[in-house]
Amino acid sequence: MSYRKVNYEEVEQVSSAMHFLSDPLETEQVGVTVARCDPGWNSKPHDHTENAHEEVYVLIEGDATVVVDDEPVAMETGDALWIPPESTRQIRNGDRESAFVLVSAPSIADDEGDGDEWLLSGFAG
Repeated sequence: MSYRKVNYEEVEQVSSAMHFLSDPLETEQVGVTVARCDPGWNSKPHDHTENAHEEVYVLIEGDATVVVDDEPVAMETGDALWIPPESTRQIRNGDRESAFVLVSAPSIADDEGDGDEWLLSGFAG
């Protein structure tokens, strides 16, 4: 089979909001999580310094605040937020449900370049 499919609602929820999809999808280089956040829910502050993963948070429903290095970033439906590995991040949900898709992966910066370029081999977009 050349693909793997899973419905996030069938994946056990962790921390009352997170559906971690990387294990059931058996991904090798990318982490994918769906977070369905109840009103007033807060994630645990954390960073990804240890595994050097950058993250992108895409808010697909509702509104929420993501605190990055103690700076609150207001998020509305459709907003995407990039967070570097060493930054502390925390989702703070407001008074209604919200939903995020969280994507994490190691940097794909070109080690031979100046660090400002991305390798786009095999990536259409």
